[in-house]
Amino acid sequence: MTSDGSHRTEPSTTAGERDMLDGWLDYHRETLAWKCSGLTEEQLRLTPLKPSGLSLMGLVRHMAEVERYWFREISLGEDLPELYSTREDRDGDFHFTAADTWASAERVWRTEVELARQAAAGRSLDEVSDAAVHHRGEVFSLRWIYTHMIEEYARHNGHADLLREHIDGVTGE
Repeated sequence: MTSDGSHRTEPSTTAGERDMLDGWLDYHRETLAWKCSGLTEEQLRLTPLKPSGLSLMGLVRHMAEVERYWFREISLGEDLPELYSTREDRDGDFHFTAADTWASAERVWRTEVELARQAAAGRSLDEVSDAAVHHRGEVFSLRWIYTHMIEEYARHNGHADLLREHIDGVTGE
């Protein structure tokens, strides 16, 4: 069974740099949402690619953490607590309990996406981060953060594609 993902907005092929980066990032955000659409809570929690512990719900939780980290903690210098990870469990975004729900994971992710958009709004791509809290102790331009986020989503959307195919056979670009 295939799906074409036609609900996603194709990025412009002629836009200026900022619109192009926004377009590609939103395209990849929509791709992750598409890979999770139409599945049950149980299916979203499945980890069918053994020995990997990856699940679609874990990927969405992870991307919420990544959006928060790069756009708000690094770019704006906000001091925010981790959403899911802890010092004891750095991969807490991928580890959840029966009390954790898809509805909550999706809501948190969509909120972090919106807050990321707000954090980037009105800032120049050349503007550097307000904090050097990354493990490398460097500052980053907003352009670098956009590029990294597109790469991060693209990599994890590949994982999501494999997970989805193993869960219910749906494939697509």
